[in-house]
Amino acid sequence: MVEKESFVTWFMRTTGKVRLIFGPAQQGSLDHPMTEENQALLKEQQAQEKAMWETVTRADGSSYIVSRKPE
Repeated sequence: MVEKESFVTWFMRTTGKVRLIFGPAQQGSLDHPMTEENQALLKEQQAQEKAMWETVTRADGSSYIVSRKPE
């Protein structure tokens, strides 16, 4: 009895054939500096995340983060 090919196997085989025709996905360079707009967005995101969490330090010097209680 012939076993039916799984969807994942079919998908991977099909995308492999498409890659042969169109080539691999295009990737940009990772060594360029961030734009000022992206730096501002990163700082804003980090500030929002920092506002959500509080660092608690134990007596032995280890630390962990907990969610801040809503005020």
